[in-house]
Amino acid sequence: MTESATLPASLAECEDGACELPSTYDDAEAAHEALADAGWTDGHPVRLPTARAVRRLLDAHGLDPDDGIGGIPPVWGDATYGRIAANAVMAGCPAETFPAVVAALRAMKDDRFNLHGVQCTTHVVAPLLLVNGPARDTMGVNSGHNCLGQGTRANAAIGRAVRLAMVNIGGAAPGTLDKATFGHPGKYAYLFGENEEESPFSPFHTTRGFDPQESAITVFPGEAPHNINNHAADPMELLGAIAHTMASLGNNNMYVSGEVMVVLGVDHAGLVAEAGFKRHTVQEFLFENARLPVGLLRTGGMYGHDVDRNLWPRWVDRRRDDAMVPIVRRPDDIHVVVAGGVGPHSLFIPGWGTRAATEPIALS
Repeated sequence: MTESATLPASLAECEDGACELPSTYDDAEAAHEALADAGWTDGHPVRLPTARAVRRLLDAHGLDPDDGIGGIPPVWGDATYGRIAANAVMAGCPAETFPAVVAALRAMKDDRFNLHGVQCTTHVVAPLLLVNGPARDTMGVNSGHNCLGQGTRANAAIGRAVRLAMVNIGGAAPGTLDKATFGHPGKYAYLFGENEEESPFSPFHTTRGFDPQESAITVFPGEAPHNINNHAADPMELLGAIAHTMASLGNNNMYVSGEVMVVLGVDHAGLVAEAGFKRHTVQEFLFENARLPVGLLRTGGMYGHDVDRNLWPRWVDRRRDDAMVPIVRRPDDIHVVVAGGVGPHSLFIPGWGTRAATEPIALS
């Protein structure tokens, strides 16, 4: 690599979404070093976003590189399909996964999600992506064993492409506009599919107004998953353990409400379903039981003793230390999903304070 081998300071400077790499990049290692030096990567090696590779991805879906979904905060870079495709190429996305990348970015532009805040906060929040419908199989999304772990290309590539676009188009680079105190590993990629085949409940996206045969992606502003290891044979004991895990002093939801996600493992979902619980009754139980008293929240809370700053429901009496505060404002704010493989485990994923958004995945 020679001194003349330089890249633009930002991917947004590439007019058609991709930049022809200088001819002096005669090997993959040198090319990757240049991309990393330009700040275009997530720290891991990437595929080269050549104009040819970007065009191939766009042609697979009949998309014009100059069309797109509008600006992505915080710098409001123009998210053209060409620029989104460049990030998808770098992330290693197979062609069939690209619609999910576009849909996820479009969903995050919903004002209720508050992407600007998610991008810039000191909190650990990262967009969690949940895929429902036939797209799971078409794209090869893992919804079973190790669905939030390594080993599945679609899960890794889609999530990674979304993050790269958030940085390269949205401008939220770590340590500059991304002010996360810690972040968490989900900021590399954070995606799974719902295990609809083994779920006793209707697919999650039907609660968002979609037909079961439609494909959709939900974006949720989430912390890292908190495991709930419970071998109980009593569904009430299991749900009690989940509620206890949810109600803690450290998570944002106890102070700003918002939404949370509970991912039931297939064993736990079967146990509660056999006892007659539906999704809505699980939500109602957790809403009634995942609570903490004002007095405790006063001593260890986000704003300390100034509980008037907390965004609790109006009916919570802030003057009474024994008044119980729910983790969310209403049962529907607890998103109940079924995923994973066999084993006595479920997950609690606290939110940041804003709301999830869902978009259809338009399969070509």
